[in-house]
Amino acid sequence: MPNVPFADQAYGAYQQACATNDLDEKLMKVGPGTPGGEYLRRFWQPVAFTNQLDKGLPLRLRILGEDLVLFRDGSRRLGLLPLHCSHRGSSLEFGIIRERGIQCCYHGWLYDVDGRILDTPGEPESSPLRCRTHWHGAYPIQEYKGLVFAYFGPPDRKPPFPLFDMFEAKKFDHEPWGGLVRDCHWLQVTENVVDPVHTAFLHTIISGSQFTDSFGVIPALRFEETPLGVAYVASRRVNDNLWVRCAEVMLPNIYQLPPVWETGEQPKSDQLPIQTVWEVPIDDTHTINLGFNHYDPSDPITREEFHVQVGFGQMADRPYEERQRVPGDWDAQVTIGPAGRHARERLGWADQGVLMLRRRLRQAIQDVEEGRDPIPDAYRGNAAIRTHSRDWVRDLPATGNEDQDRKVSEKLAEQFVTEIIPPLPGAT
Repeated sequence: MPNVPFADQAYGAYQQACATNDLDEKLMKVGPGTPGGEYLRRFWQPVAFTNQLDKGLPLRLRILGEDLVLFRDGSRRLGLLPLHCSHRGSSLEFGIIRERGIQCCYHGWLYDVDGRILDTPGEPESSPLRCRTHWHGAYPIQEYKGLVFAYFGPPDRKPPFPLFDMFEAKKFDHEPWGGLVRDCHWLQVTENVVDPVHTAFLHTIISGSQFTDSFGVIPALRFEETPLGVAYVASRRVNDNLWVRCAEVMLPNIYQLPPVWETGEQPKSDQLPIQTVWEVPIDDTHTINLGFNHYDPSDPITREEFHVQVGFGQMADRPYEERQRVPGDWDAQVTIGPAGRHARERLGWADQGVLMLRRRLRQAIQDVEEGRDPIPDAYRGNAAIRTHSRDWVRDLPATGNEDQDRKVSEKLAEQFVTEIIPPLPGAT
């Protein structure tokens, strides 16, 4: 999509206001039948916490532009159905949970967890609606570690459930986390993860070390395509140490990132990520995050401090003037607009991660349009899916020679990529 040109004169905002405002439709639309929506539907997506069903009531949801109801019936089975009753459209959020399925409150139509219509009270035996082969529709679901996941795509294309290596990392406690709703498109939240300059600027230089002071140095950068998606590799010097940090977006809308409390002051190898999070589209202009926090008992931070650090600035939950003085991710991302206008952006060298991610997504969307399977090969198989986000801190004192120190930093980043990020299939 061509960029809107810069204004060519002082006070030239009128030119910008009159320029094209078209959306990147393939990337930005998520509803049924849209290219981007059909791609996202080929993956398992988290939709709720299992404890949201503890009250024995149905849960209304909106995911990928579809209105749905999630429930656990009296036999402890989970069902995810289109929200509106097939009879006359009443909302099943007011349905009655039965031993088998959910019953509409209006006229008693009863639905099984797989979408089969089990009963249509009031209809005579001769009515064609008494037939037990009618289907309301339902989506496959799976519970995992306190989250409910759903698959929204063609039933015959359902992929394996993605078991990432972090899910079974033994030294960690894994806690379901998220539920934050942002009033913007899912992509402009997800792109944040492969934008390492913002960690130095927004989170440190501007806002006074939301993370640690060590983040305040704009790092030397590499951007890498991984078998799962896109990652950045950022190198910073902290006294006599070199700190290499890698965060990764796993296609289509998942990310992992290392600790935000890292200082780079103590040498370490392979410090693993603290979060695995999905940015799930509610619709074209709203996003909910759902995933897991990974707690390492050896980290120098309490669980309460963990929540404060990863949650700060993620919502508009502070006074407006405070957010103006100390802005966070929400203030930077949501104020881009409900859905980013890519034609108006001025992307530079440091935006390579964003460009790589958009390119991977466009190619995957095209794969779906042309009948190919968009699921990365690394997602298949019986082994845990290897991910690549982590920290290295190595004792490599500065020499005082700027050129030599830069080469040392580049060499360590190259070593990280060689050891941690395998080449893409077919790469030489």
